[in-house]
Amino acid sequence: MRLLILGGTAWLGGAVTRHAIAAGMDTTCLARGSTPLPPGARLVRADRDQPDALVEVGGITWDAVLDLTRQPGHARRAAQQLRARHWVLVSSASVYAHFDQPAQGEESATLDPLTDDVMADMSAYGPAKVACEQAVLDARESFTIVRAGLIGGAGDWSGRSGYYPWRFRHPTGADVLVPPDLGFPTALIDVEDLAAWLVHCAAERVPGVFNATGPTIALGELLELARTVAHSSAAIRPASAQALGAAGVSDWMGPMSLPLWIDDPLWRYFATLDTGRARVEGLLVRPLAETLAAALDYEESRSVPRQAGLTDDEERRLRHLLES
Repeated sequence: MRLLILGGTAWLGGAVTRHAIAAGMDTTCLARGSTPLPPGARLVRADRDQPDALVEVGGITWDAVLDLTRQPGHARRAAQQLRARHWVLVSSASVYAHFDQPAQGEESATLDPLTDDVMADMSAYGPAKVACEQAVLDARESFTIVRAGLIGGAGDWSGRSGYYPWRFRHPTGADVLVPPDLGFPTALIDVEDLAAWLVHCAAERVPGVFNATGPTIALGELLELARTVAHSSAAIRPASAQALGAAGVSDWMGPMSLPLWIDDPLWRYFATLDTGRARVEGLLVRPLAETLAAALDYEESRSVPRQAGLTDDEERRLRHLLES
């Protein structure tokens, strides 16, 4: 089987490439080439911002094309110009318009699509992904669109899945400061499980639109798992939303944050999705503890700064504020 991956060198793309090669696929990746490819894949160097980026791969009929782009212009040009028997688009749960109800299905309302070819910043990510989906729907007859939830595990550069295991492994005191709402619903899908299923969708030409994430679990349960995989005796200590706000600690992700929690009832179910359709079509996910352990291993050896959580000094300052 001849597979073209538009991307294939970054985190999820690299995992997809490895799984495609392991499945025996003839795998080509079109990318800028700034990150080494997994062994066994062919690299076509191209900048998709350029109008001629697809020329080298445009004369081939691919068994499947798998596109990871977030830019609508990239998605439109590829869907219109390339020849493929099946198309797989990696979309996102961020396409949905509302997150005040749990486990929404694929029929739920989505945002209006971005009309520009390029999103100005990450605030347009959801509309941009809707526009990418629309490009596929308009141009392709055989397609899989996968709305991925929060991805975790080995290589999680954001630190969202790795922060709590790492913090329990390296506490700054007798406890670890965590969000106030231990009942907050969370869900993660391991990058390896998502990648394997994307390759399956390409190989089997699985038709339709699918949500893809792991089972919903309360934040408190996730924290207990994080403490277990870290072999930590540190206690779990919820900090009040008022104290977090006073200390300038953000929710979800970013510098000086406590991840996997959102302090807004309208976004309470951002992480949860109904994945029944995907499970029927073969989506399998590993136990969450394995994902957290893989994320912890990555945290212990990461070479780039974490994009979520608290530094040691930040946690100490927050603890001092709570105790003053």
